[in-house]
Amino acid sequence: MNNVTLIGRSTREPELKYIPSTGNAVATFSIAVDRDFTGKEGKKLTDFFNIVVWGKSAERCSKYLGKGKLVAIKGNIQNKTYETKEGEKRYITEIVSERLQILEWEKNNTEDAQSFKPDEYSQVDFDESEVPF
Repeated sequence: MNNVTLIGRSTREPELKYIPSTGNAVATFSIAVDRDFTGKEGKKLTDFFNIVVWGKSAERCSKYLGKGKLVAIKGNIQNKTYETKEGEKRYITEIVSERLQILEWEKNNTEDAQSFKPDEYSQVDFDESEVPF
């Protein structure tokens, strides 16, 4: 079983791209999630997660989700590896969103808030070599 649910604040504006061969939309951004405990120095500890959103949800996310907004993500963890030009192996861990909900909206944006509904989960076919990140 591979499920994860996170609530945190977006750390940057989503970056929206389209897969050239299929036209599928993909948005990437990061969220910061505070831990329930503090470190040795009494400071809150925070984890940062890379998020990937596909399809119409990616387009909506790009339009409505801004830096610092509180967001809930339900999805699964995906690990990738790649090799640098120097031949070093690198690992990337990201959360692939199945459902995304923005938890706070600007007061003047209530009309858009009501119209934002997550898509039903659907598998997107793509070639990993075409992913632009």
